[in-house]
Amino acid sequence: MIINHPLLGPRDAAEFIYKGDASLIDRPDGMAEGALAAFDAYLHLRDNPAGLHRELWYHEQGDRSWLVVTRNTLTHEITRVELARDVARAQGRGR
Repeated sequence: MIINHPLLGPRDAAEFIYKGDASLIDRPDGMAEGALAAFDAYLHLRDNPAGLHRELWYHEQGDRSWLVVTRNTLTHEITRVELARDVARAQGRGR
């Protein structure tokens, strides 16, 4: 599988480590009311979709960047690759 890195171009998936669902970017506020339940859900509840799914990938064998990869879990076709920092900023995080 080839991941088209936004900065480095096409890279073999062997250079990366899959880190999980891209929703992990939305870490709960540990100081908010109900934080314990929110962290329990954050850590333990995951969807297992068939079809398009946004995933976090870490470029361990390269520039050590984090990517959000939109991939079809049935065909492994990658339809979009974004820098995770850009996704976090667009969601109002990582300022």
